Amino acid sequence: MNICVLGGSGFVGTELVTRLVYAGHWVRVPTRSLDHADRLRVLDTCELRVANIHEPRVLSQLFADCEVVINLVGILNPRGSASFENVHVNLVAKVMAAARTAGVRRVLHMSALGAAENAPSRYLRSRAQGEALARAVPHPELPHPAVTIFRPSVIFGPDDSLTNRFARLLRASYGFMPLARSRALFAPISVVDVAEAYMRALSSHQSAGRTYELCGPDNLTLEETVRLTARIAQLPCHILRLPDALGRLQGVVLGLLPGKPFTLDNFRSLTRDSVCQSDGCRELGIRPLSMLAEVPLYLAPQPEFP
Repeated sequence: MNICVLGGSGFVGTELVTRLVYAGHWVRVPTRSLDHADRLRVLDTCELRVANIHEPRVLSQLFADCEVVINLVGILNPRGSASFENVHVNLVAKVMAAARTAGVRRVLHMSALGAAENAPSRYLRSRAQGEALARAVPHPELPHPAVTIFRPSVIFGPDDSLTNRFARLLRASYGFMPLARSRALFAPISVVDVAEAYMRALSSHQSAGRTYELCGPDNLTLEETVRLTARIAQLPCHILRLPDALGRLQGVVLGLLPGKPFTLDNFRSLTRDSVCQSDGCRELGIRPLSMLAEVPLYLAPQPEFP
């Protein structure tokens, strides 16, 4: 099939685009800069285009001749014009309009576990708004792509911003880490399993119109995730559990720093556990990998040979 992948040069996108190409599909990946997509250049049937995907006219051009559109675009914190509203809501509306105009048959959309209208954080509420727009049919007589939505918990893998970030912070702080919402619960899922979920949904007509919650096999608290990362990376780990009042203050202060390592909105997201209510992996026939099996492959210190 001809497939356009928005966010195809990102963490999940690189894994998914590689699998799509190896499966024989022709894949178009728009990117702000070709430098962001170096790992995709070697893929024979991957077409890289420098494009601004927030322009409706550009989206229509990108979707021309495509049967499937995959939208992986998302942010954890706003930066400049990349607000939650623009990225998770307005962009989805533009994608769906362009997909209808181009005659796209299917849209696979990335959301987040915990997305809901009444969610505690702007991030999760904006994800829910995006889901609603992806599902909405503007007029019963207008062609509307079949939409499949994915809601993963936190995602880990060799280039993640989860275990790698914890390892960097532990190294920089000599193992000391003040941690807000240390008891927040997650079900970390491998990027390999997330990409596989998209591949299986793509090949199944029964996945059209479905929403899949994606979780790994283990429920871990935030503290357990940090300690597991430290143990695998062989780093010291001394966690200072912050009460919620100090956790909110930490979010305010760190949210002012370049790169926003932690924000008040992140704190609010942590007040809702990120664990599955339904087993999307099982529904798709996937047996998810555990962190203990996968993280040592990329985070454990490598032996030195003379």
